[in-house]
Amino acid sequence: MNTSSLQSNLSRAVGRSFRNAGISSSTLPKVLSPASSYSGKRTSSGRYVPLSGDDHDASGQMTEMEYYHVHVPPTPDNQPMIEGGNAASVAEDVQIGGKGVPHAVSDTMYTGGFQSMTRGRLLHRMIDGEALGNAPVSGFRDGGCAMEGCDGNVMRDDRGANVYPCECMYPLCRDCYVDVVKAGSLCPGCKELFKSADEGREGPAILLASQEAVLDRRLSVLRSTKTMAPQNHGPEHSPWLYESKATYGYGNALKPQQASYDGGEGSESFEDPFSGDSKERMLRPLSRKVKIRPTILGPYRLIVLIRLIALAFFLSWRVRNPNRDAMWLWGMSVVCEIWFAFSWVLDQLPKLKPINRSTDLEALRAKFEMASAENPLGRSDLPGVDFFVSTADPEKEPVLVTANTVLSILAVDYPVEKVACYISDDGGSLLTFEAIAEAASFARNWVPFCRKHAVEPRNPESYFSTKGDPTKNQVRHDFVKDRRRLKREYDEFKVRINNLPDVIRRRSDACNAREEIKAKRAQLDRSMELLEKMDVPKATWMADATHWPGTWSSPSQEHSRGDHAGIIQVMLRPPSSESLYGGMEDDSLINMQDVDVRLPMLVYVSREKRPGYDHNKKAGAMNALVRASAIMSNGPFILNLDCDHYIYNSQAVREGMCFMLGSGGENVCYVQFPQRFEGIDPRDRYANHNTVFFDGNMRALDGLQGPMYVGTGCMFRRVALYGFDPPLARKYRTWCCHCCGDDHRHSLDADTAEEDDEMEMMNAHLLRRSKKFGGSEVLLDSIPRAEKEGRPLAGQAGVHRGRQPGLLTAEREPLTTSIVAEAISAISCWYEDKTEWGHSVGWIYGSVTEDVVTGYRMHNRGWHSVYCITKRDAFRGTAPINLTDRLHQVLRWATGSVEIFFSRNNGLLSGPHMKFLQRIAYLNVGIYPFTSIFLLVYCFLPALSLFSNQFIVQTLNMVFLIYLLVITICLCLLAMLEVKWSGITLEEWWRNEQFWLIGGTSAHLAAVLQGLLKVVAGIDISFTLTSKSAGEDADDEFADLYIFKWTSLMIPPLTIMMVNIIAIAVAFARTIYSSSPEWSKLLGGTFFSLWVLLHLYPFAKGLMGRRGRTPTIIFVWAGLVSITISLLWVAISNPSSNLSSNFQL
Repeated sequence: MNTSSLQSNLSRAVGRSFRNAGISSSTLPKVLSPASSYSGKRTSSGRYVPLSGDDHDASGQMTEMEYYHVHVPPTPDNQPMIEGGNAASVAEDVQIGGKGVPHAVSDTMYTGGFQSMTRGRLLHRMIDGEALGNAPVSGFRDGGCAMEGCDGNVMRDDRGANVYPCECMYPLCRDCYVDVVKAGSLCPGCKELFKSADEGREGPAILLASQEAVLDRRLSVLRSTKTMAPQNHGPEHSPWLYESKATYGYGNALKPQQASYDGGEGSESFEDPFSGDSKERMLRPLSRKVKIRPTILGPYRLIVLIRLIALAFFLSWRVRNPNRDAMWLWGMSVVCEIWFAFSWVLDQLPKLKPINRSTDLEALRAKFEMASAENPLGRSDLPGVDFFVSTADPEKEPVLVTANTVLSILAVDYPVEKVACYISDDGGSLLTFEAIAEAASFARNWVPFCRKHAVEPRNPESYFSTKGDPTKNQVRHDFVKDRRRLKREYDEFKVRINNLPDVIRRRSDACNAREEIKAKRAQLDRSMELLEKMDVPKATWMADATHWPGTWSSPSQEHSRGDHAGIIQVMLRPPSSESLYGGMEDDSLINMQDVDVRLPMLVYVSREKRPGYDHNKKAGAMNALVRASAIMSNGPFILNLDCDHYIYNSQAVREGMCFMLGSGGENVCYVQFPQRFEGIDPRDRYANHNTVFFDGNMRALDGLQGPMYVGTGCMFRRVALYGFDPPLARKYRTWCCHCCGDDHRHSLDADTAEEDDEMEMMNAHLLRRSKKFGGSEVLLDSIPRAEKEGRPLAGQAGVHRGRQPGLLTAEREPLTTSIVAEAISAISCWYEDKTEWGHSVGWIYGSVTEDVVTGYRMHNRGWHSVYCITKRDAFRGTAPINLTDRLHQVLRWATGSVEIFFSRNNGLLSGPHMKFLQRIAYLNVGIYPFTSIFLLVYCFLPALSLFSNQFIVQTLNMVFLIYLLVITICLCLLAMLEVKWSGITLEEWWRNEQFWLIGGTSAHLAAVLQGLLKVVAGIDISFTLTSKSAGEDADDEFADLYIFKWTSLMIPPLTIMMVNIIAIAVAFARTIYSSSPEWSKLLGGTFFSLWVLLHLYPFAKGLMGRRGRTPTIIFVWAGLVSITISLLWVAISNPSSNLSSNFQL
């Protein structure tokens, strides 16, 4: 049976997409083919290199190489072969030989890990059709030009298919074709005029560059922006093409004006189209600071000072005037008030210098994407960006949400060839793998649709769910038709995604049943008893009836969450740097004419996990992506997103680049975007939007050394993650001195030769410190390139270490199998052993809030960060609106803060490069959870006052009331002014205050206890993922808001609430029936009790759930608290001794 018939049988069994669960019963033969399976040996550095033929012969026990058949949905780089198509091209794709390396990469799954050889398993395309035919033109070299004496290659489009300029399909290279057309000759094959096969049009099918540079749709969908170089011009004309009265060469450019020649009389002068504009472009800033109006910021700072003075006098008065009747009550209140004042100062000082920023996207395009002297073709000179999307559990993080995030990245408004998307599946789930493959297939239509109609947002779920008129600002007549078709296609896509778990389960059950039958037959053949137990693993199977190398549904050895091989699958291979325009093909869902159909690089990564290794949770997964991306694409910038955060503004990356590539950009380590959320209840009961922090605190930190890193929506400079110092901190030190400690004076105005010397020193430093980054030589080689490519353009104001324009316009290096095999080695579980990964390189380990620690380390080395608030939200995500989930989320954050406080990442231990107020902000990050201890005590003080008939002061005199009034008025005025400069609302500010007390008396208190247990007793804390799935009630968008899930975190605030309510009732009854009522103490205690209860109101509503659905546990706890307080009161203060003729409590 030949290969073609096997493919045909397998295709009919499996089907054309992942939605089918049929399994082929035929078994594919193992084929020894280096082209189809990557094999190699590991060097001393841990790097894999291909084995030669001699190595294969010498290796007695070679790991078997095999074809690995699985269907990947068709994408622009993975086209199904149609019957009757170009057989030569089909043969080349199936053979995967020679020039088919890009296809071998994108069609191969790479696995490997610790003490195992890296395997590359070819993912065959499912082809329905006959066997491969002969080449269209026999007698000529396959893929070669047919002109006599020419050894060039036939013209090809971006998909690798041959391009023929005439319907006779006579193979010609581009040079020969141009020569034939210039000479006015006929087609060498049919001896007639060149004729396009699709339209029957006579004449040149491919136009010269001097005419409109558009290629016929039949021949190629490639629209080139290249300008052909002149043949006979001297060095003084290069690299320019120019025109005068006559036209020289090809193109329409102008020769640069020479300053020493003015043309003279009667001669035409030449004008340089770039000289004046280039200087203006370089001087035009990409971003600027917008200061807060002095009429707002001045009074704000003044009131802060007044309140600080008032607090000092108030606390001094409180200490000098104790309550002699209740010293215990006075002492507790004074200690709590001093701590609250200290905490307020820590929180308020970093807010004294808030700023706003604005960007100029037109200036960015003018500098990096328009023709200039260094970039005459006008190619994009923007640096590459690697997107990281992290997910771990497809049950708590639905794959449909992850797929939508990936689709929004693939459709981002950024040069396609500069974008690479990496999905980290830390659970190694086949469900996630197949969902991403389906997303790659759907992107074939979704991405061109977004580019064609410039739709926003580019997340299909959000776009099709957006309320309002979708035709607003749309001018193309086919928009409604295209949108209707895409909506139907997306609905089918969602159905396929939703059906994937059932498909995988049924497929695996069928395959496991077949394996059991085979095992029983083998048992009978060996004459063994049927009662003997058979060891047949319950495996998870892929669509081609082979084992999934990751986690199985029924965990087994080497196939569980903590024990599986590393996996890398290039879903979409890197695109070319030339635009690829679609046409009006019959099989296209929409008309893609004049629309760039290229897709960014898409890679699925699941790092290796083995028992006995600490995988460091999300931080370890992110570091694995850093290494893999450095080897495969090496984008100078990294943008990480959670799986539920998608790109809401397709130009957000460009706005971030304005800060990275503008004045002072070489000292910016990351650009943090604010987090915005969808699906929050309109009243924002639990302050999920957190606008006070994102629009207040973070905006204020931007005026200091920069905002903190908050986990998602952050664009990093890659070399900053590698642990290098910023150029500002290296003003008088080179890269070598950074390592060795020698102080060599280095001028900021270094010329190109000095920069080359510095780069050589950096390379030498990396070679000496290779153990810091691991043994991958490819990774070490990528670091200097990433540093150089990430620099701003030289010549801008405020840029001292820039790169030359046009450096990044060259073609990207092809992605080969050896490079992917190297990436497999870099994501293995052993790679980080005896290295600095997680300690001074990459995301920092040792804390559940690895994001804050990572940002702190960068700021401590002297880097600056920038807060980028875009007019249209840059990213949007989801947040838990359920009370229990929200409390657990806050618990995780607070526990990380306690860990920071007891570590060397404490703000008090920061170095000299960190500014004072920035140090105060990081100190507050570690201290704020401890406020919960004092807050818990202070919330019980009003109830204790009411029970004991005492108060925190001797009497409510005028001095105390004046102090209280001044402090309260100052707080209200600060809130109003903060609302003004931050842009939040008073309601959002009040919701934040309410949840500060709710979280402070529950999650923060538990975080302090857990942190102390970890520091003192070494008891580690494990957290579960925050669920991103929606409620089961499809009719109610906010069904999760009313779901009650009991947790022990609710006990303290519930107790506070019940105690204060009972205390008010007891005190009121005692005062009413007392012979000498003390109304001042009643009013004072009742006022503060009501203040506590008012802050706990959202918590009470969360306990109540929906009307009539109050959980029984609430009544049980209320009864227990009431009985306990009554018994304590009777035991402490026996009412029988105080009874008189009048009833008195």
